[in-house]
Amino acid sequence: MKKIAILLLSVFTLSNIQVRADEGMWLPLLIKRLNHVDMQKHGLQLTAEEIYSVNHSSIKDAIVALGGGFCTGEIISSQGLMLTNHHCGYDAIQKFSTPENDILVNGFWAKTKADEKPADFGVWFLERMDDVTARVLAGVTDNMSENERAALVEKNKQKILKEEGEDFTIKIKSFFHGNEFYMFKYNVFNDVRLVGNPPESVGKFGGDTDNWMWPRHTGDFSMFRIYAGKDNKPADYSADNVPYSPKHHLPISLKGVKENDFAMILGYPGSTDRFLTSYGVQEAVSLEQPARVKIRRMKLDIMEEGMNADPAVRLQYASKHAGVANYWKYYLGQSTQLVNNNVYEKKKTIEDKFYAWARKDKDRAAKYGNALALIEDYYKGGKDLVLPSVYFEEAIYQGPEIFGFMFANFGMTSPMSSAMTSDDETKLTEAKKSVLKDLDATFKDYNAAIDQKLLGEMLTMYYNDVDKEYHPAVLTEIHDKYKGDFHKFAAKYFKKSGFTSKEKVVAYMAKFKTKKFKKDLVYRLSTEFIQMYVQKIMMPAQMHISKYDQGMRLFVDGLRKMNPGKTYASDANSTMRLTYGNVLPYSGKDAINYDFKTTLRGVMEKEVITTNKTHEFYVEKRLKELYKNKDYGQYANEDGTMPCGFLTNNDITGGNSGSPVINGKGELIGTAFDGNWEAMSGDIYFEPNLQRTISVDIRYTLFIIDKFAGAKHIVDEMTLVK
Repeated sequence: MKKIAILLLSVFTLSNIQVRADEGMWLPLLIKRLNHVDMQKHGLQLTAEEIYSVNHSSIKDAIVALGGGFCTGEIISSQGLMLTNHHCGYDAIQKFSTPENDILVNGFWAKTKADEKPADFGVWFLERMDDVTARVLAGVTDNMSENERAALVEKNKQKILKEEGEDFTIKIKSFFHGNEFYMFKYNVFNDVRLVGNPPESVGKFGGDTDNWMWPRHTGDFSMFRIYAGKDNKPADYSADNVPYSPKHHLPISLKGVKENDFAMILGYPGSTDRFLTSYGVQEAVSLEQPARVKIRRMKLDIMEEGMNADPAVRLQYASKHAGVANYWKYYLGQSTQLVNNNVYEKKKTIEDKFYAWARKDKDRAAKYGNALALIEDYYKGGKDLVLPSVYFEEAIYQGPEIFGFMFANFGMTSPMSSAMTSDDETKLTEAKKSVLKDLDATFKDYNAAIDQKLLGEMLTMYYNDVDKEYHPAVLTEIHDKYKGDFHKFAAKYFKKSGFTSKEKVVAYMAKFKTKKFKKDLVYRLSTEFIQMYVQKIMMPAQMHISKYDQGMRLFVDGLRKMNPGKTYASDANSTMRLTYGNVLPYSGKDAINYDFKTTLRGVMEKEVITTNKTHEFYVEKRLKELYKNKDYGQYANEDGTMPCGFLTNNDITGGNSGSPVINGKGELIGTAFDGNWEAMSGDIYFEPNLQRTISVDIRYTLFIIDKFAGAKHIVDEMTLVK
């Protein structure tokens, strides 16, 4: 989509800001040319070079992609201290938690650098980005078939990667559905260590109930430190590594936020689909998303039953549950708001205008006139594949962990698969070692009782909801043998299986016989499901995908030519983007007007009195004492209240979690962690009057570290601006 009105009227008032949000996740490389003047009108006081520069330190040097893009973090000290969301660090925090020392529940704060805990992800620093469209599309012509075009594009990309050398990790990404291409060079640091996290009662306050909702009172933050070799360059984990000395770290403002203040966010938004057509919206609402919501809700119910019965199981499944729950509610909210916000009708209006524009000119008609028809044919041709594809992904491939174990250790690309097809005992012996290698990690957070129920229920749902054409033969065999009772099958399988605990796997592999193993019903299920997916879903889908690729490339290209006065931002694709706007309230529904900020008072008002520290609305005794005594230190508002969160009209999506919210002077004012419920259709159609980003006020973060946790030594290494 686009940023509405890149050239504003010369008379610009604050009231103009309040009536709309600015759409656009912009490449920092282009902000000087596309956005800088408008950003200044919103309140920016920095030059474009101070935000993004290749030759000098700039704000972009303080922004990192966690694991290449699942979340964003920012550097907030000269010693490599990194701030991100609590839910971004959740998996790492959970892995360090034990029933005896549950740092998810109790929190953790390293007293010294020696106490920091090595995490299992790396961070990516962007060195530079470059437009390589001409190089990637060299030799491409309009007369090529889509397959010929794709093959040449891939060949050109590989040539560029070879020419650029190996000094950096390099990614070449498509923009505007294959109309433009940009290259990104990264330095990847793999020694990252946990410095601190608040207890879940702060970092996840409100849980699934408050997720995607406003008003919000969640202290959604965690802290890590990046380590480097003694030459300050990337290095794998080593006790000899030292804290990374960054090119730039963000100073932190203690001045707080006021309505209409400038706010920009730099981060790594994962994926949007703003050019999705009405055909795609219709499919999402009627088929795809309801299926995902249904399956994920069932998985959550099964997990929660086990988690609620046993604190040890709750800890085992905390991260798994959080991952499923977040996107369960996301899909639920998106499908709801696609309907509520009339997105199908809005898309149809755009398409009608596009079709009329294309038909008005002979040359345009020849090039663009068939674009929408190609897209429509793709959706019609793939309609019957939607449900089997979703059910395979959600219920099988990402379903019971026993399937995951089979896919990973005995799947087509595994050493065991190759070894089982040969008569080479030496090869088989070596392959067995690959199965035994990571068993501690595999079973640390595994509960056989939960997985048994998941297996029974996921097979039941798949069998009942997916057309029999997409049923593997062994699924039908099991159904008939157990008279449709897949739970009975699962119970019998788990009772005898050699793959439901570390000890059983070790014993089974010691006596492993290929012929016997190939009769294992879950192995057969995993194998036949993969074969079915490839042959009956993936390969037929490939017959239609070229229509979609060509149609979307032409549609997007035509839209931009149809509206030459508009500046479009490309869809998010896990590359660094900048979004800017202002601190603003919004009106959610008729007669419902939301303020732009929340305070600690709201935490106390939401409190549920309970001794269960894992309850969504449990409040720690220490936090209540600080609130009662108004002991907020230097972090309070001018009126003496303690800030929690605030709203801006920045344009973000998944992957932006943990991104810094920065004021007009380049100072950190908050950490982005969510969007609002009313605009959850925003990844597909931007809603200018509704779209809001929810962020933790940085002062609440500092208050929790300093006053609540007593870890002032961490705050002391930051650069605070009063």
